[in-house]
Amino acid sequence: MLPLFVSLIVLLLQPSHAASSTAADEFVYQGFASANLALDGLAVVTPGGLLALTNATNQAKSHAFHPTPLRFLNTSASTAVARSFSTCFVFSIVSSYDGLSDHGLALVVAPTTDFSTANAGQFLGLLNATNGTASHRVLAVELDTIMNPDFQDIDSNHVGIDVNSLKSEQARTAGYYDGGVFQELKLNSHKPMQVWVDYDGEAGQLNVTLSPVKVPKPQRPLLSRAVDLSTLMADPMYIGFSSATGVVPTHHYVLGWSFRMDGPAPPIDFSKLPTLPRLGPKPRSKVLVAVLPLATALLVAAVLAAVFLAIQRRRRYAEVREDWEEEFGPHRFSYRDLFRATDGFKDRNFLGVGGFGRVYKGVLPASGQEIAVKMVSHDSRQGVREFVAEVVSIGRLRHRNLVQLLGYCRREGELLLVYDYMENGSLDRYLHDKHAPTLSWHERFRIIKGVATGLLYLHEDWEQVVIHRDVKPSNVLLDAGMNARLGDFGLARLYDHGTVPQSTHVVGTIGYLAPELMRMGKVTPSTDVFAFGVFLLEVACALRPIGPSSGGGDDDGGRVALVDWVMGHHLGGSILDAVDPRLVGEYEAEEATLVLKLGLMCAHPSASLRPSMRSIMQCLDSGGSVPDPSHGYTSYSTMTALMQNDGFDSFVMSSTNPSSTDGASYVTELSGGR
Repeated sequence: MLPLFVSLIVLLLQPSHAASSTAADEFVYQGFASANLALDGLAVVTPGGLLALTNATNQAKSHAFHPTPLRFLNTSASTAVARSFSTCFVFSIVSSYDGLSDHGLALVVAPTTDFSTANAGQFLGLLNATNGTASHRVLAVELDTIMNPDFQDIDSNHVGIDVNSLKSEQARTAGYYDGGVFQELKLNSHKPMQVWVDYDGEAGQLNVTLSPVKVPKPQRPLLSRAVDLSTLMADPMYIGFSSATGVVPTHHYVLGWSFRMDGPAPPIDFSKLPTLPRLGPKPRSKVLVAVLPLATALLVAAVLAAVFLAIQRRRRYAEVREDWEEEFGPHRFSYRDLFRATDGFKDRNFLGVGGFGRVYKGVLPASGQEIAVKMVSHDSRQGVREFVAEVVSIGRLRHRNLVQLLGYCRREGELLLVYDYMENGSLDRYLHDKHAPTLSWHERFRIIKGVATGLLYLHEDWEQVVIHRDVKPSNVLLDAGMNARLGDFGLARLYDHGTVPQSTHVVGTIGYLAPELMRMGKVTPSTDVFAFGVFLLEVACALRPIGPSSGGGDDDGGRVALVDWVMGHHLGGSILDAVDPRLVGEYEAEEATLVLKLGLMCAHPSASLRPSMRSIMQCLDSGGSVPDPSHGYTSYSTMTALMQNDGFDSFVMSSTNPSSTDGASYVTELSGGR
C-alpha cells in the first residue's frame, strides 16, 4: 500500500501547465513553461509559457515536437491498422502589418523530427523544391495565409489536409459552421483560435474542425476526408508543429495542446493558457475616464500642442531630400502629389502586393494621368544613391512595349516608385486564371511580337545594354488596347555596349533561368533570350514553365519542365498538340508551329545556339524557318539540381506572384545584387 500512496502524492503534485498524461499515448499542455518539447530552428518557449514558432527572422524554419514518439499503428492483428486518435490545439498568427502576414503553420505527424533538408517560406519547413522530405511519410494539417499556385492553393486564408505533399488532398477557406451557417475566420486576425483533428481508424476518416477560442466544438467539421493512414504511418511516429518565414515579419504562437489515442482529445482549460503579447496601445484607464471632465482645459491645451508639433514634424520629415538628388530633379515626385493621386493610399485604390511592396492606383491631379505607385521599404544607409541613379537611368527608357517608369519619391525608410498604369493587368492572369477570358491566337501573337520588340530595344537599340533578368508573363502588362508592355525592371542590369558584364548574384524565377547563368552567374542578352523562349511556350501552351507534368500526365506526380514537354511533342511529330486546348483549334497552324519551335530554339541549353533578339524579330515578322531545336538538346530537367543549393535558393523568387492582382506586377527587389 505504501508505494501506491507515494504514487498518488506524486500525481497530485504534478504542475498543471506541464504535459500530463494518464497513459503513454495521451498528453495535455496547458501552456508550455515546463514542457520538454523537442525544438529546433526559431521555435522557443517564452517566459510566459507561449510556444513561439517564429519571429521576425526572414527565410527561416522551426519545429516543435512532443518528445516521445507515439504508436499510431495497431500491430496486434495480422495486418497493421492505423489507430484512431484526436488532438486539439489553440494557436494565433500575429503579423507586424495589418492585413499582411507570412506563410502559416502546420500540425505534423512524421516518423522523424529531423527536417534539416526542408526549405523555409512556402514549403512551411516540411518539404523542399524537389518535393522530398527526410522521411517521405508526412501527414500535415496546414493553416496557411498565402495563396501559392504552385501548390494549387484555393486562397490566402485556408485550411488543408496534406499527405506527403503541400498540394492539399482537401482544402477549405478557414471558418466554422454555426447552426449550419458558414462563418469565415481570418487566420491572421491576431485572435486565438482552436483546432480539432480527429481520425477514425475504423472508418478511415480524418476530420478537421476550426472555431474561435472558447466557442464549443462545432458539430459539422470544416474538412472531412477519407484517408487510410495504415500505409502512411510508421511505428512509431512523432507529432508536433512546423512553420517557416518568408519576408513579412510574422509570429506564430501555440497556447495549448492536447492529444489522446483511441479517444477524444482532453479538453483544454482556457483559464490556464498563457496570454498573447498585447497589440496596440493600452486600454484607457477607468480612473482617467472618471477625472477627464476635471482636466478638460489641460487636455485641450495638450491636444493643440500635439497637433502643432505633429504639423511641424510632418512639414520637416514628409520627404527626405539630399544635395545629390538635385541632378535627378525632373524624375522626382512630391509626396503630396502622390498622396492626393491615390486619395491618401486608400484601400479602394489598392492593386496588390508584389516584390516586397504594396501597389496603389492613382491619378495625377495636375495632368489627370493614371499611374501605379509602388511603396518599397529601404535602408537609406545602403546604396540608395546608386539605386536611385539606376532608377532614373531606366526611367529614360522610351518604348511603346515597355512599362514607363516615370520617377520616384523618397521618404524616411520608404521609396515610392511611379509607373504608367496598365488597365488590363498582367498577362499571367489571362493564361492561368480559369475565370479570366481566353486570349485569341491573334492577341497572343501580337503580345509575343510586342515583348520581342521591347527586348530588342533593351538589348541593342538603347544607349546602354539592358538585361531584364526576369522576363515572364506576370511581368508583361496589358494596356487598354491589350498591347503588351514589359515591366518590372527591379532586377535589371545595365552596362555599356562593347563591354563584358561582371558576374553577379543569381536572381530571377525558377523555370526561366538559363543553365549558364546558374553555373557562372553572368548575365548576358542570351540569358534574356532563354527566358523569352520559355515565355513563348507558356503563351502558346498556357502552362507553367515547371509544373505537374506540364499537362503531360506524370504517374509519379513529379514536376516536368515545359521546355522538355514541348520538345517531346516536337520529336514525336505532334508539336501542335501542345497548343492551348482552350483555343479549340482556332489558330494559325504555321504561326503556332513557328512560335513553338522558336521557343524551343530560344530556350536551348546551349547559349551559342540561341538566336539574338534581332534574328527573332526577323523570324516573327517574315515567318521564316527555324533550325531544328533538337540539335544538341539536353533535357532541362537534368540541370535542375543546380537550383537546389542553399546559396542559390536565397536569391530566387517563386515561379509565380500570387499576391499580384490587376496592374500590380510592378515589382522591384532592392537586394537583387545589381
